[in-house]
Amino acid sequence: MRLSDVAKMLGGSLDGDPSADIRGLAAIEDAGPSELTFLANPKYRKFLDTTGAAAVLVPEGADAATLRRKGGPALLRVADPYRAFLLLADEFYPPAPEPAPGIHPSAVVAGTAVLGKDCSIGAHAVIGDGCILGDRVSISPGSVIDSAVRIGSDTRIMENVVVKSSTRIGERVTLHPGCVIGGDGFGFTPKSDGSHEKVPQRGIVVIGDDAEVGSNCTIDRAMIGETRIGRGVKLDNLIQIGHNVVIGDHTVIVAQTGVAGSTRIGEQCMIAGQVGIVGHLRIADRVKIGAQAGVSRSLGETGGTYSSSPAKEHRRAMRIEGGIRQLPEMITELRALREEVDRLRGSREGTSTPSGEKDPS
Repeated sequence: MRLSDVAKMLGGSLDGDPSADIRGLAAIEDAGPSELTFLANPKYRKFLDTTGAAAVLVPEGADAATLRRKGGPALLRVADPYRAFLLLADEFYPPAPEPAPGIHPSAVVAGTAVLGKDCSIGAHAVIGDGCILGDRVSISPGSVIDSAVRIGSDTRIMENVVVKSSTRIGERVTLHPGCVIGGDGFGFTPKSDGSHEKVPQRGIVVIGDDAEVGSNCTIDRAMIGETRIGRGVKLDNLIQIGHNVVIGDHTVIVAQTGVAGSTRIGEQCMIAGQVGIVGHLRIADRVKIGAQAGVSRSLGETGGTYSSSPAKEHRRAMRIEGGIRQLPEMITELRALREEVDRLRGSREGTSTPSGEKDPS
């Protein structure tokens, strides 16, 4: 594709050779002579001087005199370089085609299940009794949809997903391979003999429209009531959501985070990787939690930012971390001061006179 065509597609202004041939996309540090890249984060500015790319997407206000070197890549100014780059990804690397409507001969679909128009049921998939699927639902090979599950239109359930009974899934939801939705919550009560008795798990999972659940996530059914994943929630891979958890609309959670039972997370929160959140907490809207934080108390400040373990206000956590890094030097200095105090104390005691006598000096 000619660079001029790319500029026209994105509605950007071009500074460079419009006839340049663009054959692919790449990261700015790796791009080659026929590839296009983007610059959105200032920390990657240094790669602009060394990249081999044919062209770079830059913000509209970028100064060509500052950014462009002689013989360097063409600059294509757009409102949002990253979003423009994502648009081009579909152009240069089209997504895999949607599965064709129909039911594979090896799939098992209960006679009481109701399927909407143009559904696709893959090989060895199972659709249980009383399930209701909306239009254009895609169930990939090997997935099991238990009894009485309701799935909204245009939802895609990928390979080897298990959706347990009575789960409700909205429209345009994506469940990536290996998810288990609606398995029993972890509920046991100790008995007098030291063993544990299982607490019945009789609730359900509800997933809102436009949510996306990454590979190998587990979302437990409620003990009673609902475990609820809000509209537009995005869960990365390998996340554990406990029973009766509620996650507000458009919250994003990164890989390997675990949320214990009955915690309520607000809307538009951002929770980084490997965060641990204990049960029965309340987290306000638009809260940000840094990677590997341990949340052991409710976070009630709307829009607050927290990090560390136990989690604390981010700026305070950074001050504490800065202090910890100085501890070795502080300990060395403290030892030196102690030795000096001991020396002065010993010197003073060595020159003291018996009680009641005047010092000759």
